[in-house]
Amino acid sequence: MILAVRSDSVVDVQGTLAGQALHFEREADGFHALGGVPFGSDSAVARVVRSYADGVVDTATVPLPVRRRRLPGERLRVAPEFARPPDSLKERIRLESELVDGVRERAHETPRLWHEPFERPRTSVITSGFGIPRIFNGAVRSRHYGVDFAGQWGAPVHATNRGVVALVADLYYSGTTVLIDHGAGLVTGYFHLSRVFVVPGDTVERGQVIGHVGATGRVTRPHLHWWGTYGEITVDPLDLLRLVPSLEWRATGHAKTRRTDAQR
Repeated sequence: MILAVRSDSVVDVQGTLAGQALHFEREADGFHALGGVPFGSDSAVARVVRSYADGVVDTATVPLPVRRRRLPGERLRVAPEFARPPDSLKERIRLESELVDGVRERAHETPRLWHEPFERPRTSVITSGFGIPRIFNGAVRSRHYGVDFAGQWGAPVHATNRGVVALVADLYYSGTTVLIDHGAGLVTGYFHLSRVFVVPGDTVERGQVIGHVGATGRVTRPHLHWWGTYGEITVDPLDLLRLVPSLEWRATGHAKTRRTDAQR
């Protein structure tokens, strides 16, 4: 979701959407920021603080309706230990979750690093979309918070845009994992890899090969799981393909504000 604040006299904008900071940047027609809304939400509220050239500061509260998705379930048969991890792994899973959460939080501290449109990590067919309920051995265990791309073991995986490698790790659920911090709250992840060619701290460019497709972690076959987050909010990474680098956003939502009112 893109928010735009348009007023000739506004000199600075701060704000939040769904509890996450918004990183407004100046454009020719005002300020624009990328934001995320939790999956399943019917609506969201943006709170925007505008500072004017004459020293006046005001706040706008902007309600944003959100279209819900209706998705069929995906049935999977896996070994019992993958459907419900044993108690002995709970601490490992908790620590790994905290590790990933730390990357998501720190992305708000990184300036925006990408200057070209996002591209797919693979050109292969998509085998599973975002938000689909996962039914393991007859019981709903989770939703598929990412997009799966077909691929044979060892097929190349590309960085979808410029960013800094924030994490390379072997995690219980996602296997060999690379997380890229693109800045301004945005992170993409590449899961179940068989091989990795980057290390934390590397700056990667759009299209750079960062690893190979694999079947590590909790999977039933080799494939790439592509993941995207805005701070604490997991987003459909395919939505990133609609963004343009100038931040003159042509995207899913617009919140326009004027000095005396706020409207969608």
